[in-house]
Amino acid sequence: MNWLRTILLFALAFPAQAANQEAETERFLAETLLQTPAAETLWLIGDLQPAVRAILEHDYPAARIRYWRAGTRTAWVLDEIGKEMPITVGIAIDKGTVQRVKVLAYRESRGWEVQSPAFTAQYSGARLVAGQRLDRHIDGISGATLSVRALSRLTRLALLFDRHVSTGGKP
Repeated sequence: MNWLRTILLFALAFPAQAANQEAETERFLAETLLQTPAAETLWLIGDLQPAVRAILEHDYPAARIRYWRAGTRTAWVLDEIGKEMPITVGIAIDKGTVQRVKVLAYRESRGWEVQSPAFTAQYSGARLVAGQRLDRHIDGISGATLSVRALSRLTRLALLFDRHVSTGGKP
């Protein structure tokens, strides 16, 4: 009987969580791009697939990615597993440089400190260099190593995607 109550609680919580994430995404886009343009789609095909796999060390769980573009700025909302649960992150890129990283939904039981603006500010100004690495060291957080790695991988991925859409398809 206890398991039934647990299932019912999860079933009731997911629609609320999805609505909250959608609101956070809309807020991120409005703050980042001022007015939210129509979403565009990037298909993860061709040369992009191995590049994504090299960054994530696994395939991205979707075949296409939605993104938004306003002038030279792009905004990406991406998911990656921290330790056990997905972390949803909004990343804004302008001319190949990270402008902003914001955690939109954090579902892990530990490591919530990665949501802090003091932590995410480390990514501002970062660029992608040889080997698809960030051009700077990101200081970790004790007890949140896997969440820090997830945010770093997603930031690298957003920079790769921005380069891809900005150069007409070259990863």
